[in-house]
Amino acid sequence: MGTHADAPLSIEGRRRLVERCKSRPTAHAAEEMVISRACASKWVSRYRRHGELCLHERSSVPRHQPTATADDVIARIQELRRTHKGSAATPTTRSTANRGGSLPDGSGKGSMPM
Repeated sequence: MGTHADAPLSIEGRRRLVERCKSRPTAHAAEEMVISRACASKWVSRYRRHGELCLHERSSVPRHQPTATADDVIARIQELRRTHKGSAATPTTRSTANRGGSLPDGSGKGSMPM
């Protein structure tokens, strides 16, 4: 996985940061590289705990989701969406009365409730 577009440091930049922090305080190295101390501390501590491989981005996808919707339910929802596509002509069950929608006479001069 590469670095994302807004990453303050590339993988090579993280390596240089770690090298600089071996001979000077993290705050000084962060200032030299124009990044926050928090960002510098994050990468230096990851390197110290786990080594070179941790200088790469981590995935933000959860390892597991115990409350995730079951695959069979997702498949059923997708099937229903494909077979029962709505359109502008399809009546809806939602009322527009409380959202400033059209008046029953069709004038369209609804007003927002106060």
